[in-house]
Amino acid sequence: MKKYLVSFGLAALLVGTPAAHAQGKTGEIDKIFSGIKPNEPGCVVAVSQHGKLVVNRAYGSADLERDVPIRPSTVFDVGSVRKQFVAAAVLLLVEEGRISLSDDIRKHFPELPDYGHKITVDHLLTHTSGIRDWTGLRPLLAGGNTDVLPLILRQRGLNFAPGEEWSYSNSGYVLLTDLVARTSGMSFPDFTRKRLFEPLGMKTTTSPGDLRDVIKNRALGYEKEGTGWQVGMYVGNERGSGGGAILSTAADLVIWNDALTSGRLGAFVTGKLQEPARLNNGRKLRYARGLMVDTARGARLVSHSGGAGGYSAWLGRLPEHGLSIAVLSNADVTSASALAGRVADQFLPAAGAEKAAAGAPAAVAAGAGVTGADLNNKAGRFISERTGESLLLIVNQGELRIPGLRAALIPVTRDRFRNPRGDLFFMSQDEFELHFLSQDRIELKSMEGRTTRYRRAQPYAPTPDDLKAFAGRYESDEIGSVFQLVPGKDGLVMRFELSPDKALGFTPFDRDAFQAGGMTVRFRRDRAGKVEAFDYSNPLVRNIRFTRLSDRRPIRR
Repeated sequence: MKKYLVSFGLAALLVGTPAAHAQGKTGEIDKIFSGIKPNEPGCVVAVSQHGKLVVNRAYGSADLERDVPIRPSTVFDVGSVRKQFVAAAVLLLVEEGRISLSDDIRKHFPELPDYGHKITVDHLLTHTSGIRDWTGLRPLLAGGNTDVLPLILRQRGLNFAPGEEWSYSNSGYVLLTDLVARTSGMSFPDFTRKRLFEPLGMKTTTSPGDLRDVIKNRALGYEKEGTGWQVGMYVGNERGSGGGAILSTAADLVIWNDALTSGRLGAFVTGKLQEPARLNNGRKLRYARGLMVDTARGARLVSHSGGAGGYSAWLGRLPEHGLSIAVLSNADVTSASALAGRVADQFLPAAGAEKAAAGAPAAVAAGAGVTGADLNNKAGRFISERTGESLLLIVNQGELRIPGLRAALIPVTRDRFRNPRGDLFFMSQDEFELHFLSQDRIELKSMEGRTTRYRRAQPYAPTPDDLKAFAGRYESDEIGSVFQLVPGKDGLVMRFELSPDKALGFTPFDRDAFQAGGMTVRFRRDRAGKVEAFDYSNPLVRNIRFTRLSDRRPIRR
């Protein structure tokens, strides 16, 4: 699952564009999607203004094998756009007094371990619980085991203390979906149908109990593979065990948006959905409950993006201006957010000079007095003094970048850089600022106001004998997998014991620390200096302990 947030930068907005004028923009909308061929996966787009549907267009193929075209009535998996429906279902039960936002989740999930901290229902809704995201745990699973809920319940560690930080967690919404069923006495599909979709007139929106069911008018999701396409859909327990998959049309989604704008769910539910979360330190976040609430150039923007298998989705609205946009795609390479931005351009004034300035990082760098030599000296891998996680800085085409982020870091001064807020409807990481205290030490100030210090990783070139000291079998009972580590040409090779054909090469980057892409393993030694365990981390999970096993010890199944 693609766990990132939508962030905006809009120009000043027009108020009350006449519907007739909006309908006249159909030709311009068609041009935006003109690159989609009839025999390729495609998109649907819907736009409403002041509650009236003014655009509802479809492009491309819903089923490549059977040559079924996408129509406005075609349904798509909306991915994480569904989180606002999960949040609304929970808030309905809160309003009825059947759940409290301050409830300890162990009241409803007694099988959860005691983390030593109280995690509330509201922590789950606002992504401030610290519970590890199952999508970051999934790569560690052996075989085809994709049963999500038991995996979440096995985790004994948190990424951080509840309320101290913000980190997107699909696991929290898996628990919330199950919470709706446990509290209401209805399945999540039945609850959302009876309490949300039918009352609002969302006739094509469903929450299927199993994505393997036959669902009429569904577009198959596709992933790009070389020059062709492969079906790329999540099925079975991977999403159906509590993830709350939602299938919908673009037209139905703008009905939902308009219902939120007009308050049809009532003052409590509507208000809480859009109330920005706060951390323990009082810092207000842009994330609310299942929705991102942002302000851009004086306009309030409420939205969420989604991605699931071969699908991409974006749903957003500007309530003060009566504008709502939904874009759904059945191709993993399509950015629904980017397309939504281009659609919005047809109804909003051009950003003009501001967009031009945002597209000129070299000029900004020159203005900040940053030279190419400065950037090269700042590049490298840095280690968090607080969590042990690594941060890689690279220079690409004269810009300082963090791999995985869409845009380059913007220099404010020679020693201060910030990540740009996403341009119009584009996805971006949350705001942060990097301050170079020296060439080898930096501070990162995050969205929630936390400052983390990093030190430059020290060169580490283990000898063949050093690598042999790390070799062995390691197990995590939180994951249920055993890994074999053996010396490799450039570091260590990690293999699943039950699937030895699956292998990853880890290269050293600091003493007793190795990395492969965004994954890191940091080895632990006993008092005698013998390697006894390693902690695994990736951008979504922190410090999962794998303990070294005796070669004679059997695998726990």
